[in-house]
Amino acid sequence: MPKLKRALGLLDLTAYGVGIILGAGIYALIGKAAGLAGPSVWISFLIGALLAITTALSYVELGTMFPKAAAEYVYAKNAFKNKLLCFLIGFFPIAVGIIAGSTVALGFGGYLQSLTGIPLAIGALGLIAACGVINFWGIKQSARINIIFTLIELSGLILIILFALYLFLMHQISPINLLEAPNGITGILNAAALIFFAYIGFEDIVNMAEETKNPKKILPKAFLLSILITSLIYIMVSIASVSILPWEILGQSDAPLADVAEIAVPGSSYLLSIIALFATANTVLIILIVETRMIWGMAKAGSLPKVLSVVHKKRKTPWLAILVTTLIAMLFSATTVITTIAQAVDVIVFIIFISVNASLIVLRYKKPKLKRPFKVPLNIGKFPLIPAISIIICLSLMLHLDIIVFLYLGIIVAAGILTYFLKSKL
Repeated sequence: MPKLKRALGLLDLTAYGVGIILGAGIYALIGKAAGLAGPSVWISFLIGALLAITTALSYVELGTMFPKAAAEYVYAKNAFKNKLLCFLIGFFPIAVGIIAGSTVALGFGGYLQSLTGIPLAIGALGLIAACGVINFWGIKQSARINIIFTLIELSGLILIILFALYLFLMHQISPINLLEAPNGITGILNAAALIFFAYIGFEDIVNMAEETKNPKKILPKAFLLSILITSLIYIMVSIASVSILPWEILGQSDAPLADVAEIAVPGSSYLLSIIALFATANTVLIILIVETRMIWGMAKAGSLPKVLSVVHKKRKTPWLAILVTTLIAMLFSATTVITTIAQAVDVIVFIIFISVNASLIVLRYKKPKLKRPFKVPLNIGKFPLIPAISIIICLSLMLHLDIIVFLYLGIIVAAGILTYFLKSKL
């Protein structure tokens, strides 16, 4: 049977990782995070980076152990064997994708409102509906197009950094106390729990293991470099933003980076809003395309209700999966509370990361002789310290999420359990 060509080097894989991580999350959430942490919001991004790095190492070890099926479901299946638990672990990434699309759509709505006055909810719902139609009609996303949109997203962030640097050199802004935390450590952790959304996606790097020249050496380096590069950009943007625009005002903004740009260079908010529209719209479209294909594939394989594998005769697209995905995304975005929706994504991601790190710990004892091309460092005997630290960070950040988020979690778990029992009957 033919194998995938191992053609990716360190530069290729790192660029892929940066492109995945550097999505539209920071455009949508930097303002709300600043409102929680104040000038210390950069520390929140640093905490997010720490969690990403510690969990990334677990993904690398597990991904090189199971390179043909590098998925959370497979890790849990090998570690725990409980069918319902493993199904839920596989179901959660689908939920994350759909809700993440809703979150970014609300960010789109905020920037559209700043440009046109169209209400935030209308803009978000309109974008999701439009993406659903495009998804149904049929679309081919090429790597070149994705790179172009990633560069557009990056250009907006670099502009914010350059604006702050220019104003500082021209003595038009004064240094601020970057350790000031108006809401204390609680505010910093609350912001960290929220903005971790901006890091989501790094775990997908492991899916490229089979196409990497030397995954044992390159995967860990690509993970770390991708997270370090994006973290540096996020931290610089956060420092620039609170230096230009007071954190109190930034925290109330629906188009935070556009407002920052307007204060720095009057008239530039229009450009930043346009860039943000590109970034958020493209992210929503890609998320919904990927999610519907994932649902279709799982339904075809029998892991989800068979009815979701139906393909439209003329358009040759999974129309029912597209319809369900679009409607659920619209339902979440209709709340218009971007902080709550982003936290709903994060709580599920934290649970996924806990399961991944726990799977690694269990497999160290359950299958100690299984070949591990890469092994997480810092171990006491068979026990790996870094995954344990990652679990503790996840649990700590979960405690700083709004209580209502756990209601969303309960609904999602209930939907997953219902789907599990209905999957063979529909």
